Amino acid sequence: MSDTTLTIRTDKNTKQAIADFASSLGLSTSAFITAATLQAIREGELTLTPALEPTPYLEKIMREVDEDIKHNRNITRTNSKEEAVSHLKSLM
Repeated sequence: MSDTTLTIRTDKNTKQAIADFASSLGLSTSAFITAATLQAIREGELTLTPALEPTPYLEKIMREVDEDIKHNRNITRTNSKEEAVSHLKSLM
C-alpha cells in the first residue's frame, strides 16, 4: 500500500480530535489524512470554513432584538419596497 511516511506537528488535543473524527467515519487517522489530501489535490482547492459563532457583542445585540420583538418595540413594518426605502432614507 504505502511506502513512505508523512510527519506533521500538531498539539495533543488536535491529534486526538482528528483521530476521533476519522474513527467516526470508520477510517484510521492515516486513511483520513490521505483521503483529505488527495481530495484537495484532485480538486485543486481546499475550503476551510470557520465555525460561525457569534461574538459576545453580537449575542448581546441579538438578545436586545429578541426583547424588542417580544415587546413590539423598535419595529417598522412596510408594505412595499418603495415604502421600506423611503423609511430608511428618512432615518438619515
